[in-house]
Amino acid sequence: MRCDAVIFGGGIAGLWLLDECRRGGYSVVLLENRALGSGQTVASQGIIHGGLKYTLSGMLTKSAANISEMPLVWRECFAGQSEPDLSDTTIRSNYCYLWRTQSLTSRLGMIGAKVGLRVAPENISANDVPPVLKGCPGTVAKLEEQVMSPPSLIANLYERNRDVILKYNAQTGCEFQTGKPSQIEQITITTEKGESLKLMPSRVIFTAGKGNATLREQVGLSTSAMQLRPLHMVMVRGNLPEFNGHCIDGSKTRVTITSDRDIRGQTIWQIGGQVSEVGVEMTADELIAHTQQELSEVLPALDQDRLEWGTYRVDRAERKTGGGKRPESFAIKSEGNTLTVWPTKLVLAPVVAAAILPKITYDATWSNQEQQTLAAWGKPPVALPPWEVPGNWSHRPLRKSA
Repeated sequence: MRCDAVIFGGGIAGLWLLDECRRGGYSVVLLENRALGSGQTVASQGIIHGGLKYTLSGMLTKSAANISEMPLVWRECFAGQSEPDLSDTTIRSNYCYLWRTQSLTSRLGMIGAKVGLRVAPENISANDVPPVLKGCPGTVAKLEEQVMSPPSLIANLYERNRDVILKYNAQTGCEFQTGKPSQIEQITITTEKGESLKLMPSRVIFTAGKGNATLREQVGLSTSAMQLRPLHMVMVRGNLPEFNGHCIDGSKTRVTITSDRDIRGQTIWQIGGQVSEVGVEMTADELIAHTQQELSEVLPALDQDRLEWGTYRVDRAERKTGGGKRPESFAIKSEGNTLTVWPTKLVLAPVVAAAILPKITYDATWSNQEQQTLAAWGKPPVALPPWEVPGNWSHRPLRKSA
């Protein structure tokens, strides 16, 4: 089958690009060897960032400028007012809270949070402060950053495009035939049932996150073009309020908390921010103990007794930078007919897709019959959220009741 593009990787970047291509009339196939969203997307906290964390120094950084328009773009999609229609995506909250501690750096961070944002925080009255923030110093602000459920976002985009999303066998199910350097002429994929399909795309696009390294190696491209920056995230479940917010401390978010419910109906908190950065060098038990101490300082009203704790690790895959620092924005590397994409932030998926679309050439030879043939192929599942993976939990509370 000839097609305009083949996309490798069923995270948010690949799925959004797939949807954009199909709405533009292009013939495109997405290939995934695991579950859709596995890796960075489903492991994320689901916040539609507007650049807050990049303005805490009091300056409008390039990162903040690149991301500042995104909450409005996503909000229209979630409301079904723009394409892609993401109205079937579960919205956990339409806003996040901002609060601070007693430290001077925390006070300065709250000032910096108001600089240059399209979606800026607004102070709320003492009567509107949620109970979990009682006892926190200073003003509490509300930021119109939506928090969505990443698994439901992936499922929403999958249902819109399932006919051209295929699962292949990672170990034996993909062969590349290349011509001159970086020019992929044919891709042969094999399913677990032994079915084989040959694709001859004009463009091949790698949006597989950490998996981009393996794909690039398979087609003879350098793996030194990318870097991994790890995170060690914390989860806690039990008698917790539904809550989404950032504790600001200087130029960093000391903790970022988002909430959801597990399959048993228990409230889950995902805890990121600075604790997930420093936790990279810690064991799970060390990080849990550290996070408990942090929460006792930033949320003094929170009762931590009888809670269950866990952690999970995730690698952020990015275009390589000097010193391994966080890139200012997304990156697209073009080599022959191959594009390697590092979106950097989930929220940037729309602008990544818009940047790639002009690089794809339309070919009218794709037929409806070919698409119907693909519809019968095996489909990848949607990845489980990290709190539904049993191995991520300690299965014991590390903090006992008196």
